[in-house]
Amino acid sequence: MLLCVPEKDFLIMIYLRRKFDQVLASWKLSQDRLPIILRGARQVGKTETILHFAKNNYSQIVYVNFASSPKFKRVIENGYEPDSVLKTLSFLEPSFKFVSGETLLFFDEIQEFPDITTTLKFFKIDGRYDVICSGSLLGVQYSKIESQSVGYKLEYEMRSLDFEEYLWAQGYDDEFIRDILVHMIERRVFSQLEWERYHSLFMDYVVVGGMPAVVRDFVEQKNFSQTRLLQEQIVRGYYYDIVKYSENIVDKKRITEVFKHVVPTLAKEYKRFQLSAISKSARSREYAGCVQWLIDAGVVLPCYCLNFPELPLRGNYDAAKYKLYVADTGLLISMLDKESQEDLRVNKNLGTYKGAIYENFVAEAFIKSGLELYYYKRDKPAIEEDFFVRTTKNLVPVEVKSNKNQSASLRTLVESNHYPQITWGIKLSQQNIGEADGIVTFPYFCAFLIERWLHL
Repeated sequence: MLLCVPEKDFLIMIYLRRKFDQVLASWKLSQDRLPIILRGARQVGKTETILHFAKNNYSQIVYVNFASSPKFKRVIENGYEPDSVLKTLSFLEPSFKFVSGETLLFFDEIQEFPDITTTLKFFKIDGRYDVICSGSLLGVQYSKIESQSVGYKLEYEMRSLDFEEYLWAQGYDDEFIRDILVHMIERRVFSQLEWERYHSLFMDYVVVGGMPAVVRDFVEQKNFSQTRLLQEQIVRGYYYDIVKYSENIVDKKRITEVFKHVVPTLAKEYKRFQLSAISKSARSREYAGCVQWLIDAGVVLPCYCLNFPELPLRGNYDAAKYKLYVADTGLLISMLDKESQEDLRVNKNLGTYKGAIYENFVAEAFIKSGLELYYYKRDKPAIEEDFFVRTTKNLVPVEVKSNKNQSASLRTLVESNHYPQITWGIKLSQQNIGEADGIVTFPYFCAFLIERWLHL
């Protein structure tokens, strides 16, 4: 196999198994493969995953990185047809070899050169070579490529490791994860030994988060000595991207201000993101695009307020009312005081942030499992519910509790005749599995399996 990619970029000491591996494996088995575009925030493992797949499935890998090698931006100067593109690539890099049916063209960091996506239609029609593109901040640059090669590409988004992928990294197999799901299905409490093990793994994951570089270091070192340092570097990279990719000086300042206020807002009792927290003179028309910039970049997760607790969810929310969560809970904790990681593990000093951290974890787990984020708040009479999910027929409220107290809002939603589509609810807390009066209680660490459990 010829690796047309620098060894330092390709060789990984520990490969972290990802769910996207199976997507790629199924794609390779398909007889009618469309080119893939994989987008996601920086350092979530896109390049590593694709190169790992390529190494095991192709004799020739042609790796083109538009960020580290800007010379390749000239690749379409002679046209978009595959023969023209390959001829230009060979001229720019003589080591590249192209073997029909055995070559993967991997165009990386395409946010630096979105025009390359115009070639995807021609590569699909030609059929001799497989093509995968990836890049960070593709949501931000997507307006430049979404109309190109329509119908001739598949599009995916990758996020940092979820709890299941983290367990794989720690050496736990699918049967271990299946055991958690069986407990949920049977409403069977975890034994003391099971509880302690699962909870310890969960607390480590909340602190470490799912960014591959951080997870890999923690697995290798078996301690938190470098965790915060690596996380802070990633967060600095986000600020660097804001400066690099936002279009003008005003946008740079406003996007930075929005990002800085996400974490402080989560600490408030009422977590709805309000521009007045940034400046009393801030106007929605000035900042709305800045919030969307961060959402499109995969840095924050929006949770929209329902107009009323009823189905359908997508057609029943106020786009102007939303909460913002950090896309990786480990990064959120790194944005707090340096002592916060240890404070969380020993359950002290975090005050309202403890609830915010667990709520952020649940939001992250839901998004990564394919669920969308919605909440509800009404002032008179007061009702506030953290999240809502659904089954085929029912709307299911989800409460995240940082203590063992009962939730008045959750009970009202379940028991009141005003919400006919709600007949039961879920509480996620630090308690064992239980069920009473129409409320099913699960430990936090079960959140990543809620979507699977709902649709069994």
